[in-house]
This record gives sequence, C-alpha cells and structure tokens, in this order.
Amino acid sequence: MQAKPLAERGKRARQEAVAYLRTSSAANVGTDKDSETRQRAAIQAFAKREGFEVVAEFYDAAVSGADPIETRPGFSALLDRIEGNGVRVVLVEEASRFARQLVVQEAGVLALVERGVRVLTASGDDLTETEDPYRIAMRQIAGVFAQLEKARLVSKLKVARDRKRATGAKVEGRKSHQELRPEVVAEARRLRRARPKGGQRSLRDVAAELARLGHLNEAGKPYGAEAIRRMCS
Repeated sequence: MQAKPLAERGKRARQEAVAYLRTSSAANVGTDKDSETRQRAAIQAFAKREGFEVVAEFYDAAVSGADPIETRPGFSALLDRIEGNGVRVVLVEEASRFARQLVVQEAGVLALVERGVRVLTASGDDLTETEDPYRIAMRQIAGVFAQLEKARLVSKLKVARDRKRATGAKVEGRKSHQELRPEVVAEARRLRRARPKGGQRSLRDVAAELARLGHLNEAGKPYGAEAIRRMCS
C-alpha cells in the first residue's frame, strides 16, 4: 500500500519517525561507504517529501539480512526507543534492508505491529499493511512460534527454580533482612542474647536498642517486634 503524498494529507504538524539502517558486510560499513550513505539519503528524502521528522537513527552494521531480528543490537535499541517515547513510524530504505529473508522480515514486522508501529520504505510501501495472504499467514505462524517459545522459556525457568528451591536456597520473593542489612541482623541477635543474668531480651527491647544505635527500618522508624523476631529466628 502506497503512503499518501504530503499534498494529499493537508497541512499538519510533522510526524516523528525513526530510521533503521543495515549493512550486511563489514566492507560496506562507514560513512564514506555507498550502502550507509545511500540508505540514509533515501530515507531522509522520503521523510522530507512525506512530512516526517526523523528523530533518531538505528544502525545494524555488518549484520546479515538472515540474522534473527531479536539478535540485532540496533533493532533492539530501536524497540527500546519506541517503547520509551511513543514514536510509531519506522523508515527503511527498502524491505531487504529490514530483513532479506521473508520469514525474518515478517517476524520483525510482527514485533512492530504488536506495538502499533508502521514500517514504511523510502518508496512509500507500508510493510505493516498487506492483503497478501501469504504474508498474513507468515505473521500468524511467527506469532504462534513466538507464543510457543515464550511458554517454553517460562517452563524452563520454572524447572530451574524448582531445582534450586529443592536445595533449600531462596529463589524469589521479597529479600530478607539478612540479605538487605546483615549488620543489623547480627546486632539484633547479639542484643537478643545479651541480657544480664541469663535469658533473652524482649523483642521490643531489642528494637528500642537498635533504634538508639541508629538502626531504623525503611520508613525511618524503629523495627517492629515481628521484624526483630524474623531477624533472630
């Protein structure tokens, strides 16, 4: 689908966009090289013609067009920028600069579609909008495999947590006083034992003594009796 020329859109504020560039060979990396220069010039010309303001550029240098989208540092940084500032248009020179293999291209497009982003080429093609049933099927398949991979990872992490938990090690949850402030725990235990004529100090006495020594909780108040009990258990 062709993007509407600026003249047809009428006068309005320029829309922000980000540019994505990629060169597959290290021999073509550098501002003096044709590939990077050509891509940037094509994108800037399209942006000027169509009323876009390129606010950031992301570049994957010496990255094969067959490399998975999720392994590309430039594309990962692009996603971070999109999620952080609301830009919803990505400009590329042509579809092959985004990804040369169709399955990789569609996986990347799907990642952006899910974030409400459009991918436009310098010739005006909208890669995120298509009536091509093959491309639609590819995106659906990519979505299924992405969900499958997520489920596999969740399962794998659960098995690892269960294995670690079986050893008695703490796996998750709120950090204990021992993990956060071991010196306070050590002092609380010392105070609990250090009662004249044997026995133990009360939990409230320990809390009061800790406060006198300058040891307070996260709210800047004396520890409660239950917190002292957990420290000394």
